[in-house]
Amino acid sequence: MNEMTMDWGDVRVFLAIARCGTLGAAARQLGQTQPTMGRRLRALENAVGQTLFQRTAEGFVLTDEGQAVLSFAERMEEEALAFTRSLAGATQQLTGSLRVSSSDWFGIHVLTPVFATFLSRHPQLSIELITDSRRYSLSRREADLVFRITPFDEPDVIQRKIMDMNYALYGHADLVAPQAGDGAGQSLITMDSAFEALPDVTWIRRMLPNARVAYASNNRGVQARMCAEGGGFAVLPCALGDNTPGLRRIDLGETPPGREVWLGYHRDLRRLGRLRALIDVVVDRLANAG
Repeated sequence: MNEMTMDWGDVRVFLAIARCGTLGAAARQLGQTQPTMGRRLRALENAVGQTLFQRTAEGFVLTDEGQAVLSFAERMEEEALAFTRSLAGATQQLTGSLRVSSSDWFGIHVLTPVFATFLSRHPQLSIELITDSRRYSLSRREADLVFRITPFDEPDVIQRKIMDMNYALYGHADLVAPQAGDGAGQSLITMDSAFEALPDVTWIRRMLPNARVAYASNNRGVQARMCAEGGGFAVLPCALGDNTPGLRRIDLGETPPGREVWLGYHRDLRRLGRLRALIDVVVDRLANAG
């Protein structure tokens, strides 16, 4: 064991298989072929002298020895990522790329106009914007900058609240506005059952208790489109509702609850010039928005 040599690339393969459960999924994650993944896994098992996975019909399952190796492999990964972040953080030139994560509607209606201005000032930079419901890891460098509606609880993340996002009730311009405290005969467009505890969902049900939920989706853009099609009334972020043709705000005498918007990035990137420049532009543009 004292003379054992271990390739970090093989350890990355081990971690990908442990997390994905199959060679195919792990290969797609790392951008390699399945034969290459299998060969590198065998090389690692030969290096440690242990079988790390049980091969089953459902996929790869860690053996007891594999479980023991996992914690060490994760620490190796964290050190390698910290090394990469440290080098990236020392870069001051406004060149290169930044990977940003946000919700879909926020990325379309709020961030993209800001990013367009930023990129016109810095043509040597590029931005990759990822919009889905997955929470990307800052410590694993899955994203350089993340926008959320809740504060970050991950360690080593620098965060700040950048704005309060206002919400309003919207409906198609041709629909007769409902009356607060009733809603009988009216249709609602809202979040799906997994998000029924969100403040705007409980608000609309309280304000229009007799209305029926006609359409539900976890995608705000989908809700706005159905609302514009005349499918019912929806509580939407104003940045989305005001930019959706055919919609008008509906006043029920009480404003829906809004949400906070937070940005976060790993502390190792705090000296990264291009990231600081982007954050400055975002904060300047959004601090007074709502």
